[in-house]
Amino acid sequence: MSQPAELYACLYAKEFPAQALLRLRQDLHSKPCVVMEGEAPTQHVCSLNTKARLLGMERGMTRVEVDTFPEPAILPRSVQLEMATKAILLECAGGFSPRVEDRSEADAFLCGIDIAGTKSLFGPPEMLARSLLQRVRALGMSASVTISSNLHAAVSLARGLPPRIPVHVIPPSNEAAALSSLPLSVLDLNEKQTETFGLWGIHTLGMLAALPETELIARMGQESRRLRQLARGELQHLFQPVEPVFTLEERMELDAPLDVLESLLFGVGVMLDQLILRAKARILALAAVTVTLSLDGGGTHTRTIRPALPTTEKQLWIKLLHLDLDAHPPPAAILAVALHAEPGSTSKVQLGLFSPQLPEASRLDVTLARIRAVVGEDNVGCAVLQDTHAAEAFRVEPFTVPSGDSLVATCPEPRASVRQLRPPEGTSVTLQDGRPTVFFFRERRYKVEHAYSPWTMSGDWWNPTLWGFEQWDIVARAQDGAMLCCCIMRDVMQNRWQMAALYD
Repeated sequence: MSQPAELYACLYAKEFPAQALLRLRQDLHSKPCVVMEGEAPTQHVCSLNTKARLLGMERGMTRVEVDTFPEPAILPRSVQLEMATKAILLECAGGFSPRVEDRSEADAFLCGIDIAGTKSLFGPPEMLARSLLQRVRALGMSASVTISSNLHAAVSLARGLPPRIPVHVIPPSNEAAALSSLPLSVLDLNEKQTETFGLWGIHTLGMLAALPETELIARMGQESRRLRQLARGELQHLFQPVEPVFTLEERMELDAPLDVLESLLFGVGVMLDQLILRAKARILALAAVTVTLSLDGGGTHTRTIRPALPTTEKQLWIKLLHLDLDAHPPPAAILAVALHAEPGSTSKVQLGLFSPQLPEASRLDVTLARIRAVVGEDNVGCAVLQDTHAAEAFRVEPFTVPSGDSLVATCPEPRASVRQLRPPEGTSVTLQDGRPTVFFFRERRYKVEHAYSPWTMSGDWWNPTLWGFEQWDIVARAQDGAMLCCCIMRDVMQNRWQMAALYD
């Protein structure tokens, strides 16, 4: 059977406020949990998990009614966390089709996915639905997927399906039969329409679809025609896709202020699992992770970890975060934690058959983090010479691992090696017409054969008071014929000569 020209998948997650809060809270998965909305004393339950529903809890219960049940976990609603979770689910749906429409409701996540023409990529519709459901469950969410050639039919079926049927595919031209047993509550009916259908004895979509269209419109108006088309799965829809933004962010709000670092890392590990999972879905790795801690009393504490190479090793990230937060602890108790990751390309370096094996970059990162904790943040890295004539002028830059192209062996130009003398050794120099002719070094007398410059040094051109040294490059020969190539300097202010370096 050929795939229809129009085909839609509907991803539906019930009790979305509760699922968004419990997605990263593995410690609460085995407890009855309710989400409260509103200000005291008018707080009421707006969402709850399955264990709370099995105990007899319902939406709309007040705080006093909830307290009568044995030790339920009471969580405040977090709109910010719901928006972040919705973005994650839209991003997940975007991995199966570039055309995704957000149709979320107040207490449920709902999106339509245009999957026409995706059979060659993801297989038959049922296989795609199970792959999508497996990806959503890996994100810590419970949902259902329905597929139909009519988007409204897929939405209605998703709202009315029991939880034991997570995947359902409506065959083409069979929408009316598939929807006939669903209650009218799956449609967006107002109070007047609900009351009218109740008086008529209409309780299912099949009953509504069987009503004659002309008589129905005469009694309830043109809006009833749309409801009848919805019940028959015939109402057409103008698809309005959105473009999901790929942002690697996770956030967790804590029930009470936390000041124990080890307990914080347990929750951070769950968040890293999700970031790594989402990055791997796009064949990416984590190049940097920024942790932002919301502190008790206001304020935030932010730290950024950037290893030498992008990686998806969870234990490495936890170790680096532990070392960094241990060296830079937050000044107050923690109320919430947020992770933001920068995606990066996974780097694989292929060496030659006889090339030596390079050390693992992860071991270097952990070693450097431990050294930073001892000597300071700005005292670890690679020494880089500055563009100045000042002596001993350098800066410290972070270590970087070269890319695969730069690891190819090349033949560098030969350079003279130098042995710097620290501290410089004193020497006596005889001048003739302002140029060195003879000097003594380490109890030996050398006669200068070639002398180059002098070059002024130890300063910047815009600050002439710092030009305090003259440097000479010398080629000399001792009495026994030994050659010596060296660099000598003269302190202009004190007129003192020093041997600075020996050239090999």
